[in-house]
Amino acid sequence: MAQFYFRYGTMNSGKSIDILKVTHNYEEEGKPILLMTSSLDTREGIGVVASRIGISHPAVAIDENFQVFDYVSNLAEKPHCILIDEAQFLTKENVYDFAKIVDDLNIPVMAYGLKNDFRNELFEGSQYLLLLADKIEEVKTICWHCSKKATMVLRMADGKPIKEGVQLQIGGNESYIPVCRNHYMKPIETEINGADLGI
Repeated sequence: MAQFYFRYGTMNSGKSIDILKVTHNYEEEGKPILLMTSSLDTREGIGVVASRIGISHPAVAIDENFQVFDYVSNLAEKPHCILIDEAQFLTKENVYDFAKIVDDLNIPVMAYGLKNDFRNELFEGSQYLLLLADKIEEVKTICWHCSKKATMVLRMADGKPIKEGVQLQIGGNESYIPVCRNHYMKPIETEINGADLGI
């Protein structure tokens, strides 16, 4: 019986590496998969899942008008698994479609994404993934300022933390750092270049 998975973690927790590893394993065994990502993530181009270590793979880009269930239903060859990167950017309708794919088409779905944004509020996609997923797993990493588990994300600009503004601003290490609750509540001003963080 297929299941719906949500694997969440902060920035730099290795979510994209994990999804690319799973993709590779299925493809190496000759089992077709469907790799998808949000069209909002344009860092490596639209429809590309890429990790910070330089590995990437083409993917189907999903936007708010994408009819996920219809798309998968009409595929000539049904995938063994559907993998979704940047799942926090899914809409409520997207998430319900993926749940329907699991239940009606018996195809497992693994969604990877952030849980909360830099304001410490849930993304729409994450909210409904938390509600509908059969299995919820945390992909762990550590705080950039200490050795505690990172559970939150700080948006940085000119070395200063920002906790207000629009939710969507695509970026990587130049804009966001993973932090523990303590360092989210009491942020440290710093440059995000690695040198002064001891990494």
